[in-house]
Amino acid sequence: MSDHNQNRDMSFDIPPIVQQLLASRGVNTPEDIKRFLYPDFMSELHDPLAMLDMDKAVARIVQAIEQRENVVIYGDYDIDGITATALLVSAFELWGLPVTSYIPDRFEEGYGINQDALVGLKAAGAELVISVDCGITSVAEAEWAQQHGLDLVITDHHSPPERTPEAIAVVNPKREGDEYPFKELAGVGVAYKLVQAVAQGLGRPDAGQLKWLLDLVALGTVCDVVTLTGENRALVYFGLKVLRQTRRVGLRALAEVAGIDITTIRSSHLGFGLGPRLNAAGRLEHAALSLELVLTTDELKAQSIAQMLDNLNQQRRSDQASIVEGALVQAQTFVADPVVVLAHEAWSHGIVGIAAAKVVEQVGKPVLVAQILGDHTKGSARSVPGFNIVEALRARPDLFIKFGGHAYAAGFTIATNRLNELRNHLNAYWRQNLPADLDLTNRGDIQLDSVGMIDGKLMAALQMLEPFGNGNPEPVIELQKIQLVDTKLMGSNRQHVRGTLRDLESARLPLVAFGWGDRLDELAQATTLIGTLNQNDWRGVTTVQFVARRIRA
Repeated sequence: MSDHNQNRDMSFDIPPIVQQLLASRGVNTPEDIKRFLYPDFMSELHDPLAMLDMDKAVARIVQAIEQRENVVIYGDYDIDGITATALLVSAFELWGLPVTSYIPDRFEEGYGINQDALVGLKAAGAELVISVDCGITSVAEAEWAQQHGLDLVITDHHSPPERTPEAIAVVNPKREGDEYPFKELAGVGVAYKLVQAVAQGLGRPDAGQLKWLLDLVALGTVCDVVTLTGENRALVYFGLKVLRQTRRVGLRALAEVAGIDITTIRSSHLGFGLGPRLNAAGRLEHAALSLELVLTTDELKAQSIAQMLDNLNQQRRSDQASIVEGALVQAQTFVADPVVVLAHEAWSHGIVGIAAAKVVEQVGKPVLVAQILGDHTKGSARSVPGFNIVEALRARPDLFIKFGGHAYAAGFTIATNRLNELRNHLNAYWRQNLPADLDLTNRGDIQLDSVGMIDGKLMAALQMLEPFGNGNPEPVIELQKIQLVDTKLMGSNRQHVRGTLRDLESARLPLVAFGWGDRLDELAQATTLIGTLNQNDWRGVTTVQFVARRIRA
Protein backbone atom coordinates (compact mmCIF):
# COMPACT_ATOMS: atom_id res chain seq x y z
CA MET A 1 0.00 0.00 0.00
CA SER A 2 2.95 2.29 -0.54
CA ASP A 3 2.35 5.63 -2.24
CA HIS A 4 4.66 6.71 -5.02
CA ASN A 5 4.57 10.22 -3.55
CA GLN A 6 5.89 9.10 -0.16
CA ASN A 7 9.53 9.90 -0.93
CA ARG A 8 8.99 13.20 -2.66
CA ASP A 9 11.21 16.10 -1.67
CA MET A 10 9.63 18.52 0.78
CA SER A 11 9.86 21.26 -1.82
CA PHE A 12 7.09 19.63 -3.91
CA ASP A 13 4.74 22.13 -5.51
CA ILE A 14 1.54 22.87 -3.62
CA PRO A 15 -1.05 25.17 -5.25
CA PRO A 16 -1.42 28.41 -3.24
CA ILE A 17 -5.12 27.73 -2.57
CA VAL A 18 -4.20 24.38 -0.97
CA GLN A 19 -1.50 26.04 1.17
CA GLN A 20 -4.08 28.62 2.28
CA LEU A 21 -6.61 25.94 3.24
CA LEU A 22 -4.00 23.84 5.05
CA ALA A 23 -2.81 26.88 7.01
CA SER A 24 -6.41 27.57 8.09
CA ARG A 25 -6.50 23.99 9.42
CA GLY A 26 -3.29 24.41 11.40
CA VAL A 27 -1.06 22.61 8.90
CA ASN A 28 1.80 25.01 8.21
CA THR A 29 5.29 23.49 8.13
CA PRO A 30 6.62 21.63 5.07
CA GLU A 31 6.91 18.45 7.16
CA ASP A 32 3.30 18.70 8.41
CA ILE A 33 2.05 19.48 4.90
CA LYS A 34 3.83 16.42 3.51
CA ARG A 35 2.47 14.22 6.32
CA PHE A 36 -1.05 15.53 5.71
CA LEU A 37 -1.10 15.18 1.93
CA TYR A 38 0.87 11.92 1.75
CA PRO A 39 0.33 9.92 4.96
CA ASP A 40 2.74 7.05 5.69
CA PHE A 41 0.87 3.97 6.89
CA MET A 42 3.49 2.55 9.23
CA SER A 43 4.50 5.80 10.91
CA GLU A 44 0.96 7.18 11.38
CA LEU A 45 -0.42 4.07 13.13
CA HIS A 46 0.31 3.77 16.85
CA ASP A 47 1.14 0.64 18.85
CA PRO A 48 -2.20 -1.00 19.74
CA LEU A 49 -0.72 -2.38 22.97
CA ALA A 50 -0.45 1.19 24.26
CA MET A 51 -4.22 1.01 24.81
CA LEU A 52 -5.36 0.18 28.33
CA ASP A 53 -6.40 -3.49 28.75
CA MET A 54 -5.35 -4.39 25.19
CA ASP A 55 -2.89 -6.98 26.54
CA LYS A 56 -5.70 -8.62 28.54
CA ALA A 57 -8.00 -8.66 25.51
CA VAL A 58 -5.27 -10.21 23.35
CA ALA A 59 -4.47 -12.92 25.91
CA ARG A 60 -8.13 -13.96 26.21
CA ILE A 61 -8.75 -13.94 22.45
CA VAL A 62 -5.57 -15.90 21.68
CA GLN A 63 -6.72 -18.48 24.23
CA ALA A 64 -10.14 -18.67 22.53
CA ILE A 65 -8.51 -19.19 19.12
CA GLU A 66 -6.09 -21.84 20.36
CA GLN A 67 -8.80 -23.75 22.26
CA ARG A 68 -11.40 -23.23 19.51
CA GLU A 69 -13.97 -21.71 21.85
CA ASN A 70 -17.41 -20.43 20.95
CA VAL A 71 -16.91 -16.70 20.31
CA VAL A 72 -19.64 -14.12 19.56
CA ILE A 73 -19.03 -10.62 18.20
CA TYR A 74 -21.65 -8.26 19.68
CA GLY A 75 -22.06 -5.20 17.47
CA ASP A 76 -24.25 -2.15 17.14
CA TYR A 77 -26.92 -1.44 14.53
CA ASP A 78 -25.31 1.61 12.95
CA ILE A 79 -22.69 1.53 10.22
CA ASP A 80 -19.78 1.86 12.64
CA GLY A 81 -21.02 -1.18 14.54
CA ILE A 82 -21.79 -3.13 11.36
CA THR A 83 -18.34 -2.55 9.85
CA ALA A 84 -16.61 -3.27 13.18
CA THR A 85 -18.56 -6.53 13.52
CA ALA A 86 -17.75 -7.54 9.94
CA LEU A 87 -14.09 -6.67 10.50
CA LEU A 88 -13.75 -8.95 13.54
CA VAL A 89 -15.70 -11.78 11.87
CA SER A 90 -13.35 -11.47 8.86
CA ALA A 91 -10.26 -11.40 11.08
CA PHE A 92 -11.30 -14.53 12.97
CA GLU A 93 -11.80 -16.26 9.61
CA LEU A 94 -8.19 -15.36 8.76
CA TRP A 95 -7.13 -16.91 12.06
CA GLY A 96 -9.08 -20.09 11.35
CA LEU A 97 -11.81 -19.77 13.98
CA PRO A 98 -15.36 -19.25 12.65
CA VAL A 99 -17.34 -16.95 14.95
CA THR A 100 -20.96 -15.83 15.14
CA SER A 101 -22.26 -12.28 15.41
CA TYR A 102 -25.11 -10.58 17.23
CA ILE A 103 -26.64 -7.23 16.29
CA PRO A 104 -29.44 -5.99 18.59
CA ASP A 105 -32.76 -4.76 17.23
CA ARG A 106 -32.91 -0.96 17.43
CA PHE A 107 -36.63 -0.94 18.24
CA GLU A 108 -36.97 -3.98 20.51
CA GLU A 109 -33.63 -3.90 22.35
CA GLY A 110 -32.20 -0.43 21.89
CA TYR A 111 -28.55 0.62 21.91
CA GLY A 112 -25.76 -1.30 23.61
CA ILE A 113 -25.32 -4.66 25.30
CA ASN A 114 -28.53 -5.94 26.86
CA GLN A 115 -28.89 -8.66 29.46
CA ASP A 116 -31.58 -10.66 27.66
CA ALA A 117 -29.24 -11.00 24.68
CA LEU A 118 -26.41 -12.21 26.95
CA VAL A 119 -28.76 -14.77 28.55
CA GLY A 120 -29.62 -16.12 25.10
CA LEU A 121 -25.99 -16.19 23.94
CA LYS A 122 -24.90 -18.00 27.11
CA ALA A 123 -27.71 -20.57 26.69
CA ALA A 124 -26.57 -21.12 23.07
CA GLY A 125 -23.06 -22.01 24.27
CA ALA A 126 -21.14 -18.75 23.98
CA GLU A 127 -17.92 -18.73 26.01
CA LEU A 128 -16.54 -15.34 24.99
CA VAL A 129 -18.45 -12.25 23.84
CA ILE A 130 -16.51 -9.37 22.25
CA SER A 131 -18.40 -6.09 21.92
CA VAL A 132 -17.63 -3.52 19.23
CA ASP A 133 -18.81 0.09 19.15
CA CYS A 134 -20.76 -0.41 22.38
CA GLY A 135 -20.47 -1.63 25.96
CA ILE A 136 -18.68 1.19 27.76
CA THR A 137 -21.87 2.04 29.72
CA SER A 138 -22.99 -1.60 30.21
CA VAL A 139 -22.07 -1.88 33.90
CA ALA A 140 -25.01 -4.06 35.00
CA GLU A 141 -24.76 -6.31 31.92
CA ALA A 142 -21.04 -6.89 32.49
CA GLU A 143 -21.77 -7.76 36.12
CA TRP A 144 -24.35 -10.34 35.00
CA ALA A 145 -21.85 -11.87 32.56
CA GLN A 146 -19.23 -12.11 35.30
CA GLN A 147 -21.66 -13.79 37.71
CA HIS A 148 -22.75 -16.34 35.10
CA GLY A 149 -19.36 -17.39 33.74
CA LEU A 150 -19.63 -15.60 30.40
CA ASP A 151 -16.36 -13.89 29.52
CA LEU A 152 -16.77 -10.39 28.10
CA VAL A 153 -14.26 -8.24 26.23
CA ILE A 154 -15.56 -4.71 25.61
CA THR A 155 -14.22 -2.54 22.78
CA ASP A 156 -15.76 0.89 22.35
CA HIS A 157 -14.95 4.49 21.50
CA HIS A 158 -17.80 6.39 23.12
CA SER A 159 -17.11 8.67 26.08
CA PRO A 160 -16.87 6.52 29.25
CA PRO A 161 -19.08 7.10 32.31
CA GLU A 162 -17.62 7.54 35.79
CA ARG A 163 -17.88 3.81 36.48
CA THR A 164 -16.25 1.41 34.02
CA PRO A 165 -17.85 -2.04 33.51
CA GLU A 166 -16.08 -5.00 35.10
CA ALA A 167 -14.98 -7.28 32.24
CA ILE A 168 -12.03 -9.40 31.13
CA ALA A 169 -10.87 -6.27 29.27
CA VAL A 170 -12.33 -2.85 28.51
CA VAL A 171 -10.57 -1.38 25.47
CA ASN A 172 -11.41 2.27 24.81
CA PRO A 173 -8.77 4.96 24.15
CA LYS A 174 -10.97 7.53 25.92
CA ARG A 175 -10.73 5.74 29.28
CA GLU A 176 -9.16 7.72 32.08
CA GLY A 177 -5.51 6.71 32.45
CA ASP A 178 -5.30 5.33 28.90
CA GLU A 179 -2.04 6.49 27.31
CA TYR A 180 -2.91 5.71 23.70
CA PRO A 181 -1.82 8.85 21.80
CA PHE A 182 -4.89 9.16 19.53
CA LYS A 183 -8.27 9.34 21.22
CA GLU A 184 -10.67 9.82 18.30
CA LEU A 185 -10.84 6.36 16.69
CA ALA A 186 -14.26 5.17 15.55
CA GLY A 187 -15.57 1.87 16.92
CA VAL A 188 -14.29 0.14 13.78
CA GLY A 189 -10.91 1.83 14.34
CA VAL A 190 -10.67 0.37 17.85
CA ALA A 191 -11.65 -3.03 16.42
CA TYR A 192 -8.85 -2.73 13.84
CA LYS A 193 -6.35 -1.96 16.60
CA LEU A 194 -7.57 -5.08 18.41
CA VAL A 195 -7.01 -7.13 15.25
CA GLN A 196 -3.48 -5.73 14.90
CA ALA A 197 -2.71 -6.62 18.52
CA VAL A 198 -4.17 -10.14 18.30
CA ALA A 199 -2.23 -10.79 15.07
CA GLN A 200 0.96 -9.88 16.95
CA GLY A 201 -0.10 -12.08 19.87
CA LEU A 202 -0.56 -15.01 17.48
CA GLY A 203 2.85 -14.33 15.93
CA ARG A 204 1.13 -13.55 12.60
CA PRO A 205 1.43 -9.75 12.21
CA ASP A 206 0.98 -9.85 8.43
CA ALA A 207 0.37 -6.14 7.75
CA GLY A 208 -0.31 -6.81 4.07
CA GLN A 209 -3.11 -9.24 4.87
CA LEU A 210 -4.62 -6.97 7.55
CA LYS A 211 -4.69 -4.03 5.14
CA TRP A 212 -7.46 -5.78 3.20
CA LEU A 213 -9.69 -4.99 6.22
CA LEU A 214 -9.17 -1.26 5.78
CA ASP A 215 -12.12 -0.92 3.37
CA LEU A 216 -14.36 -1.52 6.39
CA VAL A 217 -12.34 0.86 8.57
CA ALA A 218 -12.70 3.68 6.02
CA LEU A 219 -16.44 3.09 5.65
CA GLY A 220 -17.20 3.03 9.39
CA THR A 221 -14.85 5.89 10.26
CA VAL A 222 -16.19 8.33 7.66
CA CYS A 223 -19.84 7.49 8.32
CA ASP A 224 -19.51 7.76 12.11
CA VAL A 225 -18.37 11.38 11.64
CA VAL A 226 -15.31 11.08 13.88
CA THR A 227 -12.48 13.51 13.18
CA LEU A 228 -10.48 12.73 10.03
CA THR A 229 -7.14 13.87 11.41
CA GLY A 230 -4.12 11.96 12.74
CA GLU A 231 -4.44 8.19 12.71
CA ASN A 232 -8.01 8.33 11.37
CA ARG A 233 -6.83 10.24 8.31
CA ALA A 234 -4.21 7.57 7.57
CA LEU A 235 -6.73 4.73 8.09
CA VAL A 236 -9.25 6.35 5.72
CA TYR A 237 -6.62 7.47 3.18
CA PHE A 238 -5.39 3.90 2.75
CA GLY A 239 -8.85 2.39 3.36
CA LEU A 240 -10.15 4.20 0.28
CA LYS A 241 -7.33 2.66 -1.76
CA VAL A 242 -8.40 -0.79 -0.55
CA LEU A 243 -12.09 -0.01 -1.15
CA ARG A 244 -11.35 0.88 -4.79
CA GLN A 245 -10.18 -2.70 -5.28
CA THR A 246 -12.26 -4.38 -2.56
CA ARG A 247 -12.78 -8.13 -2.66
CA ARG A 248 -16.18 -7.74 -0.94
CA VAL A 249 -18.88 -8.49 -3.52
CA GLY A 250 -21.47 -6.87 -1.24
CA LEU A 251 -19.75 -3.50 -1.26
CA ARG A 252 -19.31 -3.72 -5.03
CA ALA A 253 -23.04 -4.48 -5.46
CA LEU A 254 -24.00 -1.63 -3.12
CA ALA A 255 -21.83 0.83 -5.05
CA GLU A 256 -23.50 -0.31 -8.26
CA VAL A 257 -27.07 0.33 -7.03
CA ALA A 258 -25.90 3.69 -5.66
CA GLY A 259 -24.54 4.65 -9.09
CA ILE A 260 -20.96 4.90 -7.80
CA ASP A 261 -17.87 3.75 -9.69
CA ILE A 262 -16.09 1.92 -6.89
CA THR A 263 -12.71 2.17 -8.65
CA THR A 264 -12.75 5.97 -8.15
CA ILE A 265 -14.69 6.12 -4.85
CA ARG A 266 -14.08 9.10 -2.54
CA SER A 267 -14.98 9.84 1.07
CA SER A 268 -18.11 11.79 0.04
CA HIS A 269 -19.44 8.64 -1.66
CA LEU A 270 -19.25 6.85 1.70
CA GLY A 271 -21.15 9.49 3.64
CA PHE A 272 -23.81 10.11 0.99
CA GLY A 273 -23.92 6.87 -1.01
CA LEU A 274 -22.91 3.63 0.71
CA GLY A 275 -23.42 4.75 4.32
CA PRO A 276 -27.09 5.75 4.14
CA ARG A 277 -27.99 2.50 2.38
CA LEU A 278 -26.17 0.35 4.95
CA ASN A 279 -27.78 2.34 7.78
CA ALA A 280 -31.26 2.10 6.27
CA ALA A 281 -31.78 -1.51 7.38
CA GLY A 282 -31.14 -0.71 11.04
CA ARG A 283 -33.29 2.43 10.88
CA LEU A 284 -36.34 0.72 9.37
CA GLU A 285 -35.99 -3.05 9.89
CA HIS A 286 -32.89 -4.92 11.20
CA ALA A 287 -29.21 -4.16 10.66
CA ALA A 288 -28.40 -7.88 10.30
CA LEU A 289 -29.32 -7.45 6.63
CA SER A 290 -26.50 -4.94 6.13
CA LEU A 291 -24.02 -7.16 7.96
CA GLU A 292 -25.02 -10.07 5.72
CA LEU A 293 -24.36 -7.92 2.64
CA VAL A 294 -20.88 -6.92 3.82
CA LEU A 295 -19.88 -10.50 4.66
CA THR A 296 -21.46 -12.49 1.81
CA THR A 297 -19.32 -14.06 -0.91
CA ASP A 298 -22.36 -14.89 -3.06
CA GLU A 299 -22.69 -12.37 -5.92
CA LEU A 300 -26.39 -13.06 -6.57
CA LYS A 301 -27.23 -12.69 -2.87
CA ALA A 302 -25.15 -9.48 -2.77
CA GLN A 303 -27.10 -7.99 -5.68
CA SER A 304 -30.42 -8.96 -4.11
CA ILE A 305 -29.59 -7.49 -0.67
CA ALA A 306 -28.08 -4.34 -2.22
CA GLN A 307 -31.36 -3.73 -4.07
CA MET A 308 -33.34 -4.31 -0.86
CA LEU A 309 -31.17 -1.78 0.98
CA ASP A 310 -31.60 0.71 -1.85
CA ASN A 311 -35.38 0.32 -1.58
CA LEU A 312 -35.25 0.77 2.20
CA ASN A 313 -33.11 3.85 1.73
CA GLN A 314 -35.70 5.39 -0.57
CA GLN A 315 -38.33 4.78 2.11
CA ARG A 316 -35.99 6.26 4.73
CA ARG A 317 -35.49 9.38 2.58
CA SER A 318 -39.23 9.90 2.33
CA ASP A 319 -39.76 9.43 6.08
CA GLN A 320 -36.76 11.65 6.83
CA ALA A 321 -38.02 14.46 4.57
CA SER A 322 -41.32 14.42 6.46
CA ILE A 323 -39.53 14.63 9.83
CA VAL A 324 -37.21 17.43 8.66
CA GLU A 325 -40.15 19.42 7.32
CA GLY A 326 -42.04 19.10 10.61
CA ALA A 327 -38.92 19.77 12.68
CA LEU A 328 -38.15 23.00 10.82
CA VAL A 329 -41.70 24.21 11.43
CA GLN A 330 -41.45 23.33 15.13
CA ALA A 331 -38.00 24.98 15.31
CA GLN A 332 -39.64 28.34 14.59
CA THR A 333 -41.11 28.16 18.11
CA PHE A 334 -37.59 27.99 19.57
CA VAL A 335 -35.85 30.38 17.19
CA ALA A 336 -34.15 32.24 20.09
CA ASP A 337 -32.70 29.02 21.58
CA PRO A 338 -28.98 28.42 20.88
CA VAL A 339 -29.63 24.65 21.23
CA VAL A 340 -32.84 23.41 19.61
CA VAL A 341 -34.80 20.52 21.19
CA LEU A 342 -37.64 19.14 19.03
CA ALA A 343 -39.98 16.18 19.62
CA HIS A 344 -43.11 14.61 18.09
CA GLU A 345 -45.00 11.32 18.38
CA ALA A 346 -44.86 10.63 14.63
CA TRP A 347 -41.07 10.94 14.18
CA SER A 348 -39.48 7.46 14.10
CA HIS A 349 -36.54 7.29 16.50
CA GLY A 350 -34.78 5.14 13.91
CA ILE A 351 -34.49 8.18 11.62
CA VAL A 352 -34.34 11.19 13.96
CA GLY A 353 -30.52 11.22 14.02
CA ILE A 354 -30.08 11.78 10.32
CA ALA A 355 -33.01 14.22 10.36
CA ALA A 356 -31.28 16.18 13.13
CA ALA A 357 -28.16 16.45 10.95
CA LYS A 358 -30.27 17.95 8.15
CA VAL A 359 -31.87 20.45 10.53
CA VAL A 360 -28.40 21.48 11.80
CA GLU A 361 -27.49 22.31 8.18
CA GLN A 362 -30.50 24.62 7.96
CA VAL A 363 -30.36 26.36 11.36
CA GLY A 364 -26.61 26.29 12.07
CA LYS A 365 -27.13 25.27 15.74
CA PRO A 366 -26.92 22.04 17.77
CA VAL A 367 -30.20 20.16 17.33
CA LEU A 368 -31.93 17.33 19.21
CA VAL A 369 -34.78 15.54 17.43
CA ALA A 370 -36.80 12.91 19.29
CA GLN A 371 -39.83 10.63 19.12
CA ILE A 372 -42.32 10.82 21.98
CA LEU A 373 -43.26 7.26 22.97
CA GLY A 374 -45.80 7.80 25.73
CA ASP A 375 -44.09 8.38 29.07
CA HIS A 376 -40.58 8.27 27.58
CA THR A 377 -38.92 9.90 24.59
CA LYS A 378 -36.04 8.58 22.44
CA GLY A 379 -33.93 10.87 20.33
CA SER A 380 -30.64 11.85 18.75
CA ALA A 381 -28.49 14.96 18.96
CA ARG A 382 -26.21 16.48 16.33
CA SER A 383 -23.85 19.35 17.09
CA VAL A 384 -21.72 22.04 15.46
CA PRO A 385 -17.92 22.43 15.60
CA GLY A 386 -16.77 23.70 19.00
CA PHE A 387 -19.74 22.42 21.05
CA ASN A 388 -19.33 18.95 22.58
CA ILE A 389 -22.89 17.65 22.77
CA VAL A 390 -22.19 14.53 24.85
CA GLU A 391 -20.40 16.63 27.50
CA ALA A 392 -23.48 18.87 27.59
CA LEU A 393 -25.67 15.83 28.26
CA ARG A 394 -23.21 14.43 30.80
CA ALA A 395 -23.44 17.64 32.83
CA ARG A 396 -26.94 16.50 33.91
CA PRO A 397 -26.94 12.66 33.95
CA ASP A 398 -29.95 12.70 36.32
CA LEU A 399 -32.14 13.90 33.45
CA PHE A 400 -31.77 10.73 31.40
CA ILE A 401 -32.90 7.14 31.47
CA LYS A 402 -30.00 6.45 29.09
CA PHE A 403 -27.58 8.46 26.96
CA GLY A 404 -24.23 8.18 25.18
CA GLY A 405 -22.26 9.34 22.18
CA HIS A 406 -19.40 11.63 21.26
CA ALA A 407 -18.70 15.32 20.56
CA TYR A 408 -20.80 15.66 17.40
CA ALA A 409 -23.48 13.00 17.82
CA ALA A 410 -25.34 11.43 20.74
CA GLY A 411 -28.41 9.37 21.52
CA PHE A 412 -30.65 9.61 24.57
CA THR A 413 -33.78 8.33 26.28
CA ILE A 414 -35.59 10.67 28.68
CA ALA A 415 -38.89 10.80 30.56
CA THR A 416 -41.24 12.80 28.34
CA ASN A 417 -42.22 15.14 31.17
CA ARG A 418 -38.57 16.24 31.47
CA LEU A 419 -38.13 17.51 27.88
CA ASN A 420 -38.52 21.14 28.92
CA GLU A 421 -35.99 20.61 31.70
CA LEU A 422 -33.57 19.22 29.08
CA ARG A 423 -34.19 22.21 26.81
CA ASN A 424 -33.52 24.67 29.66
CA HIS A 425 -30.37 22.83 30.75
CA LEU A 426 -28.83 22.71 27.26
CA ASN A 427 -29.45 26.39 26.57
CA ALA A 428 -27.99 27.38 29.95
CA TYR A 429 -25.02 25.07 29.34
CA TRP A 430 -24.40 26.66 25.93
CA ARG A 431 -24.33 30.16 27.40
CA GLN A 432 -21.99 29.10 30.21
CA ASN A 433 -19.61 26.99 28.11
CA LEU A 434 -19.62 28.47 24.61
CA PRO A 435 -15.96 28.89 23.54
CA ALA A 436 -15.14 32.57 23.09
CA ASP A 437 -13.55 31.86 19.69
CA LEU A 438 -16.38 29.72 18.28
CA ASP A 439 -17.09 30.94 14.75
CA LEU A 440 -20.81 30.93 14.06
CA THR A 441 -20.64 33.10 10.95
CA ASN A 442 -20.46 30.10 8.61
CA ARG A 443 -18.41 32.01 6.06
CA GLY A 444 -16.84 30.13 3.18
CA ASP A 445 -13.20 28.99 3.25
CA ILE A 446 -12.74 30.70 -0.11
CA GLN A 447 -14.55 33.84 -1.27
CA LEU A 448 -14.91 34.26 -5.05
CA ASP A 449 -16.79 36.80 -7.16
CA SER A 450 -15.98 35.10 -10.46
CA VAL A 451 -17.57 31.84 -11.56
CA GLY A 452 -14.82 31.61 -14.18
CA MET A 453 -12.25 30.84 -11.46
CA ILE A 454 -13.96 27.49 -10.81
CA ASP A 455 -12.61 24.86 -13.17
CA GLY A 456 -11.05 21.41 -13.28
CA LYS A 457 -7.69 22.81 -12.12
CA LEU A 458 -9.22 24.22 -8.92
CA MET A 459 -11.14 20.98 -8.40
CA ALA A 460 -7.95 18.92 -8.71
CA ALA A 461 -6.19 21.20 -6.23
CA LEU A 462 -8.98 20.85 -3.65
CA GLN A 463 -9.02 17.06 -4.07
CA MET A 464 -5.44 16.98 -2.77
CA LEU A 465 -6.99 17.50 0.69
CA GLU A 466 -9.06 14.28 0.51
CA PRO A 467 -10.34 12.36 2.39
CA PHE A 468 -12.86 14.89 3.67
CA GLY A 469 -14.93 14.56 6.80
CA ASN A 470 -15.24 15.85 10.35
CA GLY A 471 -12.03 17.70 11.28
CA ASN A 472 -11.08 18.03 7.62
CA PRO A 473 -14.25 19.30 5.97
CA GLU A 474 -14.73 19.70 2.26
CA PRO A 475 -13.63 23.25 1.37
CA VAL A 476 -16.56 25.64 1.36
CA ILE A 477 -16.79 28.20 -1.46
CA GLU A 478 -18.58 31.51 -1.01
CA LEU A 479 -19.71 32.79 -4.42
CA GLN A 480 -20.54 36.48 -4.47
CA LYS A 481 -22.22 38.72 -7.06
CA ILE A 482 -23.89 35.82 -8.86
CA GLN A 483 -27.29 35.15 -10.38
CA LEU A 484 -29.12 31.85 -10.76
CA VAL A 485 -30.71 31.23 -14.17
CA ASP A 486 -32.25 28.35 -16.15
CA THR A 487 -33.66 26.67 -13.03
CA LYS A 488 -35.68 23.49 -13.04
CA LEU A 489 -36.96 21.07 -10.41
CA MET A 490 -35.86 17.44 -10.45
CA GLY A 491 -36.18 14.30 -8.33
CA SER A 492 -39.07 11.91 -7.77
CA ASN A 493 -40.94 14.57 -5.74
CA ARG A 494 -39.43 17.59 -7.53
CA GLN A 495 -37.48 18.21 -4.33
CA HIS A 496 -34.14 19.19 -5.87
CA VAL A 497 -33.10 22.22 -7.94
CA ARG A 498 -30.82 22.29 -10.95
CA GLY A 499 -29.71 25.50 -12.62
CA THR A 500 -26.84 27.65 -13.86
CA LEU A 501 -24.89 30.29 -11.96
CA ARG A 502 -23.84 33.40 -13.87
CA ASP A 503 -21.45 36.13 -12.67
CA LEU A 504 -20.96 39.75 -13.75
CA GLU A 505 -18.66 38.62 -16.56
CA SER A 506 -21.36 36.20 -17.81
CA ALA A 507 -19.22 33.15 -16.94
CA ARG A 508 -21.46 30.15 -16.21
CA LEU A 509 -21.34 27.19 -13.81
CA PRO A 510 -23.83 24.34 -13.25
CA LEU A 511 -25.57 24.35 -9.85
CA VAL A 512 -27.48 21.72 -7.92
CA ALA A 513 -29.32 22.29 -4.61
CA PHE A 514 -30.49 19.07 -3.00
CA GLY A 515 -33.77 19.29 -1.06
CA TRP A 516 -34.31 22.96 -1.97
CA GLY A 517 -37.34 22.48 -4.19
CA ASP A 518 -39.57 24.42 -1.79
CA ARG A 519 -37.01 27.27 -1.59
CA LEU A 520 -36.63 27.89 -5.31
CA ASP A 521 -37.81 31.53 -5.16
CA GLU A 522 -35.44 32.29 -2.30
CA LEU A 523 -32.59 30.64 -4.20
CA ALA A 524 -33.36 32.50 -7.41
CA GLN A 525 -33.16 35.87 -5.64
CA ALA A 526 -29.82 35.16 -3.87
CA THR A 527 -26.68 37.03 -4.92
CA THR A 528 -24.31 35.19 -2.53
CA LEU A 529 -24.33 31.40 -2.19
CA ILE A 530 -22.23 29.14 0.02
CA GLY A 531 -21.53 25.57 -1.03
CA THR A 532 -19.06 22.98 -2.21
CA LEU A 533 -17.80 21.69 -5.54
CA ASN A 534 -18.16 18.22 -6.93
CA GLN A 535 -17.65 16.36 -10.18
CA ASN A 536 -20.69 15.29 -12.10
CA ASP A 537 -19.96 12.29 -14.33
CA TRP A 538 -22.64 11.78 -16.96
CA ARG A 539 -22.29 9.58 -20.05
CA GLY A 540 -18.52 9.80 -20.03
CA VAL A 541 -18.42 13.59 -19.65
CA THR A 542 -17.05 15.07 -16.39
CA THR A 543 -18.09 18.58 -15.35
CA VAL A 544 -17.52 20.60 -12.19
CA GLN A 545 -20.73 21.73 -10.47
CA PHE A 546 -21.56 23.90 -7.46
CA VAL A 547 -23.58 22.25 -4.67
CA ALA A 548 -25.51 24.96 -2.80
CA ARG A 549 -25.55 24.57 0.99
CA ARG A 550 -26.59 27.98 2.33
CA ILE A 551 -27.72 31.44 1.24
CA ARG A 552 -25.94 34.46 2.66
CA ALA A 553 -28.10 37.55 3.06
